[in-house]
Amino acid sequence: MAFPPRPPRGNFNPRFRKEQQQEHRTNQMIRVPQVRLVGENIEVGVYSIQDALRLAQEQQLDLVEISPNADPPVCKIIDYNKFLYEKKKKEKEMKAKSKASEVKEIRFTPNTDDHDFDFKAKHAEKFLKDGDKVKAYVQFKGRAIQFKERGELLLLKFAERLNEVGVLEGMPKMEGKRMLAIWAPKSQKKK
Repeated sequence: MAFPPRPPRGNFNPRFRKEQQQEHRTNQMIRVPQVRLVGENIEVGVYSIQDALRLAQEQQLDLVEISPNADPPVCKIIDYNKFLYEKKKKEKEMKAKSKASEVKEIRFTPNTDDHDFDFKAKHAEKFLKDGDKVKAYVQFKGRAIQFKERGELLLLKFAERLNEVGVLEGMPKMEGKRMLAIWAPKSQKKK
């Protein structure tokens, strides 16, 4: 007994090929009577969908719906694959340029002396200039919790020192046995 031949699997069988989900409607997917054509090598204006498709075919390019919510929808005659490639490339460049800012922590105790304070303030200034946030906190251990005022004064003195390069996001507040404050970098014009 012979079995009938099996249909090919996956993308090879045209019956089972799924239409690719696209970001923009192209060519025959555009189902409106009229479109506004813009772009190069074209007289800008309102065309019937048949004329627009014919113009795209003559140039061996795709008719791509750029703004579907306009009345009539705005279309452009371009090479769609090239358009997607350029778009991905721009997005990749934008992602590479945007730097994720980190939160750098600086720890004090209520009895931090001036030398340590200056040393930590210089580090905080460097962090803020690099575009990172700074989270400074005063750690209270044991009976040191009695000196909350010292911790608050220390953080306010720190805020005054960082006034040139950073912005205090809120007044110092207690969280458990820590009093903390956060600084964000001042926006700098890039050279």
